[in-house]
Amino acid sequence: MTKIKNSVVLVTGASSGIGAAAAREMARRGGRVALLARTRDALEKVAAEIAAEGGEARAYSVDLADAEAVDRAAKAIREEMGTPEVVVNNAGAGRWLFVEETSPEEMGQMMAVPYFAAFYVTRAFLPDMLKRGRGHFVSVGSPASLIPWPGAAAYSAARWALHGFTEALRADLYGTGLRVTLVIAGKVDSPYWEHNPGSEERAPKIARLIPTLTLEQVADALVRAVEGNRRQVIVPLMLWLFAATYRFFPRPVEWLVYSTGWRRSHG
Repeated sequence: MTKIKNSVVLVTGASSGIGAAAAREMARRGGRVALLARTRDALEKVAAEIAAEGGEARAYSVDLADAEAVDRAAKAIREEMGTPEVVVNNAGAGRWLFVEETSPEEMGQMMAVPYFAAFYVTRAFLPDMLKRGRGHFVSVGSPASLIPWPGAAAYSAARWALHGFTEALRADLYGTGLRVTLVIAGKVDSPYWEHNPGSEERAPKIARLIPTLTLEQVADALVRAVEGNRRQVIVPLMLWLFAATYRFFPRPVEWLVYSTGWRRSHG
């Protein structure tokens, strides 16, 4: 069981959404939270909210797509808070677009965060965690890494990259005492939809059968996964059932997703 109380917990993408909710929940469980994202004002607001509830959090404004900036932030965190016990790679961005709608620059940005960001953050803290012989890495993934849907090519590819990195990291860390967890949540009531207009309309209609989660529900599932050393968590149950069905019967599920998905004729 990974211990959260009195441990340093690092959360990326902590300025809003799942990251902020996970940071708050980690702090409620007694974790000392390092908040990472680009927007300092939003980070400091989350840190203040955690402090108001009696928790401890520090804000570190950093461009997670910049390896050198991540290394500098990691050095500051080690000096000011210590080596993390838990690292939550949650940062992610990107719009749902067809291939021809996606510029090379935007594709690069979508790969940079979440995939490169998770790699850079993990690499920055891994040596010290290996020396200590314990620690826990968490990746917050997307259903797009389980079942791709039309009109989200670059977004899906970036999430598959994060998913693949997480599985490869687990293999790398076998026998070291370090843990790896992948958390995948369905649709979440979060600021993502405001920041990425048009994405919600591109979700396959079949996805409406999967209940929308609150940020608090996802944060609770994430923390429980860490405490229970879970390998993978998919929430809600309906998404897990959908993914399990796809694994054994891919063609029928693909037909449902593709036939109810966004089409170019809508544009």
